[in-house]
Amino acid sequence: MIETILGALLIMVMRITDVTIGTFRTILVVQGKKYYAAIAGFFEVLIWITAMKFIVGNLDNNLNLLAYAIGFAIGNILGITTEEKIGLGYVQINVISRYAADKIADSLRVSKYGVTLLPAEGGSGGMAIIVAIVRRRDTRNVVKIIDGIDPKAFITFQHSRPYRGYIHGSRK
Repeated sequence: MIETILGALLIMVMRITDVTIGTFRTILVVQGKKYYAAIAGFFEVLIWITAMKFIVGNLDNNLNLLAYAIGFAIGNILGITTEEKIGLGYVQINVISRYAADKIADSLRVSKYGVTLLPAEGGSGGMAIIVAIVRRRDTRNVVKIIDGIDPKAFITFQHSRPYRGYIHGSRK
């Protein structure tokens, strides 16, 4: 009985590990980091195939199947949570503020973030759109600056993969 439980725990731990690595690999692929993605993929599949060896050898053991599914679920949670903490890559932040666009842009610039102001026309008249490309790990700080000036500002985020040019503040 203890051997059965230890086997299921091993399968769960392997699945948690390979899914966590798989989450990072997917993000690396999206960001065009093909060599890092290949290395992560190697370890992801090596761990997965090892777990599958135990599963296929014991298909009548429902505890192994349950451990496999639990490991997958926890691996997704851990992978996403860990990646959020590390904050790989860049994000484009778009901000629409009815009355404080200039003040937000100035505050972000003082904090060493590059900002572009674009004229815009909304249903209520003229305004500006603030666009900033920042490291993902700086996103929380940028939002804090914006919220300190205009807590009702409309903010969106998009994955950004800079192609060429200078990203202000990337050499801090």
